[in-house]
Amino acid sequence: MRRDTRTKQRLWRWRSSPLRRRDDAVEAWIVLAVWTAIALGGTLAGLVAGHAVAESFAQQRAGRHSVPAVLLENTPAVFVTEAGPSRQQVRAKVRWTAADGSTHIGKAKVDTGHKTGSKVRVWTDNQGQLTTEPATAAQATVFAGYAATAAALGVGGVTYAVGRVARGRLDRRRIDQWGREWDQVGPQWIRKTT
Repeated sequence: MRRDTRTKQRLWRWRSSPLRRRDDAVEAWIVLAVWTAIALGGTLAGLVAGHAVAESFAQQRAGRHSVPAVLLENTPAVFVTEAGPSRQQVRAKVRWTAADGSTHIGKAKVDTGHKTGSKVRVWTDNQGQLTTEPATAAQATVFAGYAATAAALGVGGVTYAVGRVARGRLDRRRIDQWGREWDQVGPQWIRKTT
């Protein structure tokens, strides 16, 4: 099959033809608009979401600091599982000194197997309050990728659904139009055959 014939077959809805209805051209434009919106909108939404998540994690890493602390209570021993010894974290009371020199006491996640008075590392925010360890750059990249993919799929899915609803309405309109046309033509065919 020649190339220009294949192109004409693909673009039949835009060509002038006595068989082409106005609804066929409208449907072609809907399909084009939907796929363009999915490609461009999904890509843009993914980029924006991924950048926002990556920026959020970068701000967390910049605003959280690891500081030395002293454990004020014993933590349970190392847990032994079928896979071998497992280092887990538990919440325990600790004392740390903030950047301004003030001493604080609170509960933070620390590794198991430590005794009272042991030195541990805890994470604090810029105000010196306990917080969780921020995600690493690699973890942030993975989470940003997940967010970008979810945003792109969400925009694409909603756009596709809207396009399907619009095409469904066109189909219903075409079926009603065919019914009206058959009501006009059908009796003439019945007379000719009898």
